[in-house]
Amino acid sequence: MNKVYILLGSNMGNTKSYLLQAQDHIEHSIGTIKKSSSFYSTAAWGDNNQADFLNQVLEIETKLSSAELIRDLLKIETSMGRTRTFKNAARTIDIDILFFNNEIIKTKNLTVPHPEIQNRRFVLVPLVEIAASFNHPLLQKTVKKLLKECPDELNVQKI
Repeated sequence: MNKVYILLGSNMGNTKSYLLQAQDHIEHSIGTIKKSSSFYSTAAWGDNNQADFLNQVLEIETKLSSAELIRDLLKIETSMGRTRTFKNAARTIDIDILFFNNEIIKTKNLTVPHPEIQNRRFVLVPLVEIAASFNHPLLQKTVKKLLKECPDELNVQKI
């Protein structure tokens, strides 16, 4: 079984409902959710002329390979109305793979660990809640330490 950390985010419509729907899809077609963080509200990152995001981190166990996982997560996004218009656009659902076991993956369709984890409080705060001691395989620091060193100053509020 593969242990994976993923980030869910939404800033359109009923954001909490979208995160819960994504969880249902993941449980149905991806694997078992072992842990889930609280929900966190954060101002949009990169384009602050849009609604705040609701985010959550999940730890899942899956039999899928990383390539199968990204393929299936993209299918879930599409089935939930996600359309890709421009970078950092508002969206019904966004699902990012943060870590896949302790692997370092760099393909055309996937980079793991996610290359911006250490720079985004909206990722690190919920990740620390469920995996504070997880060690980033490239940076060789725990996610708790990454949060302490994070340069991002956006407010991340537990809901």
